[in-house]
Amino acid sequence: MISIIYNFIFLLITLFILLKVIGYAIYEIKQLKNKVGGIVIISFSSAIVLLVNIIMWIR
Repeated sequence: MISIIYNFIFLLITLFILLKVIGYAIYEIKQLKNKVGGIVIISFSSAIVLLVNIIMWIR
């Protein structure tokens, strides 16, 4: 039971961090006109959050 609660809290924290990173990527795209950098930031951070949460749920 504690493991499920810990995994859920970890998921919420990583999603919060992902939203912050996506906000920065949107700033990168719109203000700095760096589309490649923004897309790379979004794709890498999304992949990392997804893989880390999969590992946490499997473990």
